[in-house]
Amino acid sequence: MTSGPKRTPLYSLHCELGGKMVDFAGWEMPVQYPMGIMGEHNICRTKAALFDVSHMGQVILRGPNAAKRLEALVPAALTELEVGKARYTFFTNDEGGIRDDLIISNAGDHLFLVVNASMRSQDIPYMAKALDGVEVIEIFDRALIALQGPAAEHVLSAHCPVAADLKFMESVTAPINGVSCRISRLGYTGEDGFEISIPEANAEQISRLLLEHPKCFPAGLGARDSLRMEAGLCLYGNDIDNKKSPVEANLSWAIQKRRRLEGGFPGAARILAELTQGASQKLVGIKPLGRAPARAGVEIQNQNGRSIGTVTSGGFGPTFGGPVAMGYVTSNQASPGNKLNLIVRGKSQPAEVCTLPFIKQKYKR
Repeated sequence: MTSGPKRTPLYSLHCELGGKMVDFAGWEMPVQYPMGIMGEHNICRTKAALFDVSHMGQVILRGPNAAKRLEALVPAALTELEVGKARYTFFTNDEGGIRDDLIISNAGDHLFLVVNASMRSQDIPYMAKALDGVEVIEIFDRALIALQGPAAEHVLSAHCPVAADLKFMESVTAPINGVSCRISRLGYTGEDGFEISIPEANAEQISRLLLEHPKCFPAGLGARDSLRMEAGLCLYGNDIDNKKSPVEANLSWAIQKRRRLEGGFPGAARILAELTQGASQKLVGIKPLGRAPARAGVEIQNQNGRSIGTVTSGGFGPTFGGPVAMGYVTSNQASPGNKLNLIVRGKSQPAEVCTLPFIKQKYKR
């Protein structure tokens, strides 16, 4: 007998707000609210949207050499990461593919990690086994919400003034309405905003408090996906996976200079070779030239009808004002402006390679 999907601490609130619930990575999550995906997307771009991301894995690593030990699993420089700073990175495998991507924050006496919902059951045992002598604690008693959009700072700082002082990729522990929360200035929409880790018992109270603001509205997984596509952000399992390397995925910027020089992470031989010699394929932005969107799995051909890759994410970009897609093409076809054909429902549709992101990212630096 199998149990059903898990529920976050905000499940009742989603239902009360009219959320349409779906199974996502083993969790019952709202895909949209009565406003609809397009409305929620536009709210995030113009005001503030509140997302429940409690299905993501929250992890504490504690130990005197936790940062140094973790460097054996990721190609990021962590020992020099200052207290209160966060860094995007990824676990790599021995073949140079990406096991998962994650955010690491230096919280002073420990590292705070957020990993993908679909991979938490693999990531945590992997770290526990590999990081001998480091305490690996998965957090089960905290919710995680994302407040995103140009009004996010205004909405949050009304209840937590210190939030306004944070810059992109900075993290702090501070009270919201008397409740101690971890507040990180980052997100997955291309907008300014925050991810807030809240004690489970206070999650609904704080979410309601933020939603009381006239510029703040709830948003679901549908808008989260269209927002991140416009922002050119990868989704694990779609745009990155255990076969794609960080260089192929255009994530070389997340490998700091020291790690490029010293290596010492899984798959370093392939990744460092690709950094100097280039990769055979590359993740690019793709603009379909018609109105029909190209979804994941669509074949990409060159002008001569030869197959050169596959779409990994695609849909309609409300802010961009047309269909958007990302996919891998052979490196010699990856230049912006290069003309392509997408095979949508058996028919060839014109498209061109374009520079990511599709919209200007608005992080507060």
